[in-house]
Amino acid sequence: MLRGRTVLLLLVLWAYLCSHGDGLRALKRTTGGRRGAALTLTGQDANGVPLRRSKRGWMWNQFFLLEEYTGLDNQYVGKLHSDGDRGDGSIRYVLTGDGAGTLFIIDENSGDIHATKRLDREEKAYYTLRAKAVNRITNTSLEGESEFIIKIHDINDNEPKFTKDPYFTHVPEMSPLGTVVMQVTATDADDATYGNSARVVYSILQGQPYFSVDPNTGVIKTALPNMDRETKENYVVVIQAKDMAGQMGGLSGTTTVSITLSDVNDNPPRFPKSLYEFKAPESSEPGSTVAVLQATDADIGRNAEMNYRITSSDGPAMFDISTNRSTQEGVITLRKPLDFERKRSYTLRIQVENSNPDPRFLRYAATTDEAMVKLIVEDVDEPPVFDRVSYVMEVKEDSAVGTIIGSVSATDPDSSRSPVRYSIDRRTDMDRVFNVHPGNGSVFMLRTLDREENPWHNISVIATEFNNPRQISRIPVYIRVLDVNDNAPTFATYYETFVCENAKANQRIQTVSATDADEPIGGHRFFFSLAHEVSGKANFTVRDNKDNTAGILTRRNSYSRLQMSTYLVPVVISDGDFPMQSSTNTLTVRVCTCDHEGNMQLCNQEALVLTAGLSTGALMAIIICVLILLIIVVLFAALRRQQRKKEPLIISKEDVRDNVVSYNDEGGGEEDTQAFDIGTLRNPEAIEESKHGFLVNLTDNIYELFRVSGMKSCIL
Repeated sequence: MLRGRTVLLLLVLWAYLCSHGDGLRALKRTTGGRRGAALTLTGQDANGVPLRRSKRGWMWNQFFLLEEYTGLDNQYVGKLHSDGDRGDGSIRYVLTGDGAGTLFIIDENSGDIHATKRLDREEKAYYTLRAKAVNRITNTSLEGESEFIIKIHDINDNEPKFTKDPYFTHVPEMSPLGTVVMQVTATDADDATYGNSARVVYSILQGQPYFSVDPNTGVIKTALPNMDRETKENYVVVIQAKDMAGQMGGLSGTTTVSITLSDVNDNPPRFPKSLYEFKAPESSEPGSTVAVLQATDADIGRNAEMNYRITSSDGPAMFDISTNRSTQEGVITLRKPLDFERKRSYTLRIQVENSNPDPRFLRYAATTDEAMVKLIVEDVDEPPVFDRVSYVMEVKEDSAVGTIIGSVSATDPDSSRSPVRYSIDRRTDMDRVFNVHPGNGSVFMLRTLDREENPWHNISVIATEFNNPRQISRIPVYIRVLDVNDNAPTFATYYETFVCENAKANQRIQTVSATDADEPIGGHRFFFSLAHEVSGKANFTVRDNKDNTAGILTRRNSYSRLQMSTYLVPVVISDGDFPMQSSTNTLTVRVCTCDHEGNMQLCNQEALVLTAGLSTGALMAIIICVLILLIIVVLFAALRRQQRKKEPLIISKEDVRDNVVSYNDEGGGEEDTQAFDIGTLRNPEAIEESKHGFLVNLTDNIYELFRVSGMKSCIL
């Protein structure tokens, strides 16, 4: 193989030399050295342009150097010679520039230039050097320095290389013939301006008959129409790039192209079966899943999305169907409860279709598919079912214990029809006001009711299967207590009323209203009057305002606080319901001293508290109270000081005689206990207690004085 390549390189070199003979021709000087005659330098540059140089007395043998030299000796480049060189060794040749001394060396005696290493045109295409001839002894230049170029001659030593390896791409399935898949590109490092070393031709080595490649551009196209991804999805194509225009002996490189057929929606969904059968217990709740079915679609991703719908059913509005987007399953759910005793099976027709159909393929095949679904209802032991969702009962508050308020009813929905037992959930009736008959469900009273205390009672009744006590149901029962007129009206609030001493007859001193705990249907209607037993000697009268209020009026002119400080007015209030209820309410009226405008000035304690402000008389009473209290405090302090200044009863034994009291009355002896208190004489502290009692009596007397005068409140 190596020998064949060497022969090929020699043939290429021979052909080049034959076509570029002028480039290898020696450059000869036409006139001698320094005589100043014109010099001619012949040859061609790399572009074939003739070269003419003057005033040079030396010649060249070569402009080009073959790359990738494989010989053992240094590669000969050319020869530098001056006409002034007589062969006596007096001239020395000097070479400078690119690679001088390393890549290129010169024999300073003969002027021969050699390359010391293998050169690669792809690394450096040409070298610029300068040459001159100098006197060996004086080191002076015999000729002017001349610049020349050594161009590296290219050989086909580089194979084409692709920009990527491998390539990855995709093309839609079902594409028509000649659809462009992608373009591959290969480059050759050889000289594209010379020969065919860098001229690349593309061909396909693997991937036929599905794909083809354009030999000049590297564009890959589909070679078959309507390739189906569902049949084969991935293809591996090997592309070759060969230089020398694809001729024999050219170098080549390959790359791999992985082509994937991308999916299009060219397949409709299909049910694997035409009939499905499912079972669901009748206890399934509305909204629960009763069946799941799966259609298949050969497409993938968005093209495999599908929608399900119910086209017909023998249970209208009983079921819904939806699509699980993560699994593309059809999920059938309940809309209404199942009942084994009413209907034991259902038949549904289900249709499936593409969610995102492609109009290009609608004409090729049916876009939908259908299947039948049979749903079998399974019997379940169910709890009793009440005939209502709740019960509302009414009872009058005066009903007797044991009165039946109403009844509840529940039945076993199963075919066994088990008897039902009733009871009350005592957590909803802690006071045990009601009870229920266990057999017929009658609700009756265990205690009396009071609407004013509790107008509603909310209890729960439990129905239990007799054959299976674990099957129970609860139902709320709302019991409304109806009102009975069993409460008499009373004053709406507590009234404190006063009348002025200078009041006139028929003067209104108070307006009263009433309240009633009952709630008659038509609303309250109260009637006010004065009690009959006092109507003949009454000092006041009651006037009914016909609006559930009444006015209290005086019946005479002037009242005396000293004669009667307080009056009690009995007011009878009746309601308008049946049976009529009435009550006598006492209104306390106090007599007070007022000014000519009717403002209270002086009144008893209760009337004083009632006033919103302080009149002049009330202010004077307070000042008098304060002064009297100060006098009491001063008297008490004076008595305390006098007590400290008094001397003991007996100071010494010698003074006993001076303290003996003589009198002429005959005593009663030891049995006489009425004359004096012997304990007081024996206990001096009793004297102090008697003084304290004196102060207490004094305070009580003052308090009584103020009470009589109507100023007791200042003492309190």
